Amino acid sequence: MTKSPSASPDFSVREFFQRFPDEDACLEHIMAVRFGGTRFDCPKCGTVESTFHKLQKRRTYVCASCGHHVNPTAGTILENTRTPLVSWFYAIYLFCTTRHGVSGKELQRQLGVTYKTAYRIGQQIRDLMSKAQGFDALLTGHIELDEAYVGGRRSDGKRGRGAPGKTIVMGLAEREGRMRAVVIPDVKKNTLRDVVLQNVEAGATVSTDELYSYNLLTFDGYSHGAVKHGRKEYVWYDYQRGENFHVNTVEGFWKLFKASVRSTHVQISGKHMQRYLDEFTFRASNRHRVNGMFDLLVGAL
Repeated sequence: MTKSPSASPDFSVREFFQRFPDEDACLEHIMAVRFGGTRFDCPKCGTVESTFHKLQKRRTYVCASCGHHVNPTAGTILENTRTPLVSWFYAIYLFCTTRHGVSGKELQRQLGVTYKTAYRIGQQIRDLMSKAQGFDALLTGHIELDEAYVGGRRSDGKRGRGAPGKTIVMGLAEREGRMRAVVIPDVKKNTLRDVVLQNVEAGATVSTDELYSYNLLTFDGYSHGAVKHGRKEYVWYDYQRGENFHVNTVEGFWKLFKASVRSTHVQISGKHMQRYLDEFTFRASNRHRVNGMFDLLVGAL
């Protein structure tokens, strides 16, 4: 079975291409992730642990018992692609190892394809990240909530919440765990409540800032604590509940996300904002395992 990239921070591009040097190595890895390898029960003849051999010059494996064809890329974004699988795998590798995202121009330079192809590959990988996160259960434990405003600029060139064209986003972070973020139309009570109910397990502990709309959470069964940023309060310890209430984790995520947008993508339209949020939250949720990120994305094909 082909090994996927190491979770080591020293994993190099050279090591990546040693493990995925050609089309066959990539196909073998997809077979391993999707079917457990090249020996499995044939869906046509029923042979137990039948051996499947690859056909030359085709992305197809054949059952040794009955000749049944299995295409590991069938039904995926790779099914009819003319871009080499090594390029796709390298693009996925780049998305898994970066902190600040990968722009279409960067993919164009790295893969040697047209900008149109690079942009399409990037968006489809972001869709895979979104799909992979769809398998996750509700957030549990102590959850931090915070909304942010992304994009837009005032006529004087300065940034700020009052600038037009901004997209409102809401982040939800487990302490030392998973991260989610969604685009929201406003910061009204019902909007924030719906996001929390859809993503956070009932009875969880929730930290927020002093935004009035969050006051509803206690009535929905959550253990709610708020820090008052207006009073320069950033951490509040509740001795009765034995909990530290703050939103530093999710605020740190927004700081990284906004800096990445400015430096890597320059700007992101509201139309595509959710894709980029899913990209960054996928990496944040799986930040301790590059190896696991890579396999999750291949499995999500």
